[in-house]
Amino acid sequence: MGRLDGKVAFITGAARGQGRSHAVRLASEGAAIIGIDVCAQLVAGYPGATQEQLAETVELVKAEGQTMVAVRADVRHLDQVVAAVAEGLAEFGRLDIVVANAGIFTFGLLWEITEEQWHDMIDVNLTGVFHTIKATVPTLIEQGEGGSIVIVSSVAGLRGVPFAGHYAAAKHGAVGLCRTLANELGQHRIRVNSIHPAAVRTPMNNDPGLFELILRHADTLAPIFMNALPYMSMEPSEVSHMVAFLASDDSKYMTGAQIPIDMGALTR
Repeated sequence: MGRLDGKVAFITGAARGQGRSHAVRLASEGAAIIGIDVCAQLVAGYPGATQEQLAETVELVKAEGQTMVAVRADVRHLDQVVAAVAEGLAEFGRLDIVVANAGIFTFGLLWEITEEQWHDMIDVNLTGVFHTIKATVPTLIEQGEGGSIVIVSSVAGLRGVPFAGHYAAAKHGAVGLCRTLANELGQHRIRVNSIHPAAVRTPMNNDPGLFELILRHADTLAPIFMNALPYMSMEPSEVSHMVAFLASDDSKYMTGAQIPIDMGALTR
């Protein structure tokens, strides 16, 4: 018996990295999965996800004994997210868990980033969360059985992070959505929480240009990136532990919370 037997989870950015890890973990707990990914190159610096990777996530979910509806969709476009949710509902007949995970990362000093970088960041990392909410919440309310929404933010959603001002703005904005939605949906027993990982070992964090920029400012800004615990990064599966907890009834009395998985970064 899994904690999520009979449940259905909708996960954005499911082709690889954290999204894939969350899909596999929730499947291991008994949930069927609806997963979407843009499967395209969105920003320079690291490779975009592919349809082949999304298909691999499907196979990994199957290996856990569960079914996954996988749809190529872009969280920047509400109609695509709505259509993907509808396809999943047609297959599974219900929705219980929403994991707003899709995100991108670029970097630079705030006054040097381009307008394109700013708009891309807000469109994916903040508007994408809004679209995910709009596409899923009506179903959760209509079912009348409660539910859990997990918004994947970052330590950058709780503090100022050098070289990532646009990313921090989007992730702080996601916290505002989380807190507001928790108040609005509490009457429906739908819980909304955000999680805030520090560095996670995914393709998004592998751009060597960021490390070069940090080193150039090592005497002033680099110490902000130090953690209290002796780790520099974590595996996606470590974040998935918290996603599974928040998706389950083990956290039934938690809503509107911002939960750090930060290796002590926020103590600095």
